[in-house]
Amino acid sequence: MIDDVLKEAEGKMKKTIEALHRELTSIRTGRASPALIERLPVEYYGTTTPLNQLGGISAPEPRLLQVTPWDKNALGAIEKAIQKSELGLNPTNDGKIIRIAIPALTEARRRDLTKLVKHHVEEARVALRNVRRDALADLKDLENEKMISEDEHKRGNERVQILLDRYIREAEDVGAAKEAEVMEV
Repeated sequence: MIDDVLKEAEGKMKKTIEALHRELTSIRTGRASPALIERLPVEYYGTTTPLNQLGGISAPEPRLLQVTPWDKNALGAIEKAIQKSELGLNPTNDGKIIRIAIPALTEARRRDLTKLVKHHVEEARVALRNVRRDALADLKDLENEKMISEDEHKRGNERVQILLDRYIREAEDVGAAKEAEVMEV
């Protein structure tokens, strides 16, 4: 029973780390990466659609992204979505393809981006703690229903805490790696 609670908690914690990875890929560094804009929401025919569902995204050069929409009518909507995003990018549209030059980051912008990375890592920590809270509540319910003893409940709590500590360390490592990548000139 305790193992089931731990497996469920670990599964949720893994998903939280995966979500953190996805969030951090959308934070730009000095290099052009299609992941930077692929999840950008585009208002297309009244529906918000991720950019990667509207066209192909490539990085033909280290500081250039290229978006080739599958529907030429989406060009304007894609261009507008990129301009409105918090990325500070300026797309150019030649009627068929949108090119996005990735400017070098200033020191101030790098610091802002590291703050954003820290914010995402903190959100992941909070989500991990919420998973712990739910797991502890499940263990308490098992104890109250006399399905596990008080000693098993205590050992289960300790195992949940060890699991939480491991995943928080992992989230911090992921954040530190992204901060280093952002600060790299």
